[in-house]
Amino acid sequence: MTDDAYLFLADGSATPPGAPLASVGDLACLETPAVRAWLDAHGVTSASGELRLLPPEETGAIPEGAEKLPVPLSDEELLQLRHALAPGALARVEEELLAYRDCAGDRDALLARAVAAGVAPHRIVELTGEDPATVNSVVSAAAGRRG
Repeated sequence: MTDDAYLFLADGSATPPGAPLASVGDLACLETPAVRAWLDAHGVTSASGELRLLPPEETGAIPEGAEKLPVPLSDEELLQLRHALAPGALARVEEELLAYRDCAGDRDALLARAVAAGVAPHRIVELTGEDPATVNSVVSAAAGRRG
């Protein structure tokens, strides 16, 4: 397995593997001279339907003999690619997980604000689904700062 994703030209099969590049969104690698030269050499643009992209773990699905180019993607770009390849239900769950990740990083700050605003600890537990011990820890820490 490689650490690079691969751009490749689909061979005209009915259902080529990978995601159409246009469905993945803007990728930094498309602005590199190497990728632009490769696209020019094959007479395609990034909007071409025959241009496909696969993540590193799926590069074995590239048809034998297909014109291909390894491209480095950032973690966020890989996430976009995997999202473009995921069926609808999986994509929705992944969106929810990303939203949780984004808000969970500020969990302690949010809990501290709730305590400071006077929300009762049992109500914080009810609203957030957090473990009561976690909420009590934040309550204790907030009381220590006031004391």
